[in-house]
Amino acid sequence: MPVLCVRPGIQSFGTETALPSSERAPLSRDAILEAAIEYVDTHGLNALTMRRLGEVLGVEAMSIYHHVNGREDLLEGIVDRIVAGVRVPPYEPLGPANGWQTFLQHVAHGVRQIAVDHPALFPLVATRPPSAPWLRPPLRSLDLVEDFLAGLVARGVDDDDAVEVYKVFASFLLGHLLLEVAEQGASTAPDGEPLDEGDAPVGNGQSKLSLDDHPTILRLAPRLQQHDVEAEFEKSIEALLDRIDAELSQ
Repeated sequence: MPVLCVRPGIQSFGTETALPSSERAPLSRDAILEAAIEYVDTHGLNALTMRRLGEVLGVEAMSIYHHVNGREDLLEGIVDRIVAGVRVPPYEPLGPANGWQTFLQHVAHGVRQIAVDHPALFPLVATRPPSAPWLRPPLRSLDLVEDFLAGLVARGVDDDDAVEVYKVFASFLLGHLLLEVAEQGASTAPDGEPLDEGDAPVGNGQSKLSLDDHPTILRLAPRLQQHDVEAEFEKSIEALLDRIDAELSQ
């Protein structure tokens, strides 16, 4: 592959720019995920391949597989890293004067910021299979859901209502934000570009989902696992009609 000098010490591989070896940080999983996120932000998800990612990092594509266990692991790592950026406000500084409404507004804006900062990646956050069927995108990590449910309960919402709010809230965010990024040109179709190249292993080991460090989820697990799609749809449409009626009646 031809090498074109961009400026002294920096080489460009095709359209990708790699740092010289003297300026490169040691290759790590964090560095790979960060580079992948930045690449997709600029070029889109379908442009991402291991070979191109290796060029950006200044390494052979095969070197990436020492830190990432194939395509699925890379995509899961990207999603986990992005979702980890959402911060659920603690009981303080909001305090008792600001109840569950303010709490939900803070969380909603935090999740929306993911879509604003990474429109090309948000569909991946929204559509990747979660680690448990009752984890609803985009609120899909155990830590995030634990803090979300515990935050509602701490603000006076009982267990049954907290689970109901989680389901409705996640559905609203998912629909609205997917529409928002689609209007910005992001593809909401499933990713189809193969990332694995060079006969590297592609398997992603399955791990058991432990709830030991998530006491609120553990307590509410039976409620979270109850799933009635038709009933949830009817409740949501009724709530929407009530809001529209209130707006039109003003």
